[in-house]
Amino acid sequence: MGLFDNAVPGGNITKPLMIALGALLVGKMLSGRSAEQPDQAQAPAPADPTPVGTASGDGGLLGGLGGLLDKLKNAGHGNVADSWVGTGQNQSIGANELGNAIGPQVIREIAQRTGLDEQELLKQLSAALPGIVDKLTPNGQVPQQHQVASAFNS
Repeated sequence: MGLFDNAVPGGNITKPLMIALGALLVGKMLSGRSAEQPDQAQAPAPADPTPVGTASGDGGLLGGLGGLLDKLKNAGHGNVADSWVGTGQNQSIGANELGNAIGPQVIREIAQRTGLDEQELLKQLSAALPGIVDKLTPNGQVPQQHQVASAFNS
């Protein structure tokens, strides 16, 4: 994966984890939502199928990396988030704390997209995010959204 080598403990980013990270940070894997669920006999999907309160386009479910960091800060984990962006040691975050910060609706949606159990998803994300965010912010600065997206395309 290049940029993300050695970003997670054990150095192995599985495809479901990459999908989850992409969904959170850049919106990859989010398009074609109704096409993935053709068996639903419900009313036609609204023009914007993104859940209320979340970002759309290529900003990920939370509005990209900046949105994720804001969610963490708003949930009382600002020091943790700042440690990932800064140049010092990355602080860890527990799976439950991460889940509470991101919110159950987003976790549920990502779990459905990845095929992972919600607790397993949170466990993997809490292990991976410190290193991934650290790699995406090498100079202690949050990059522009298109720079984050290009990291996932490389």
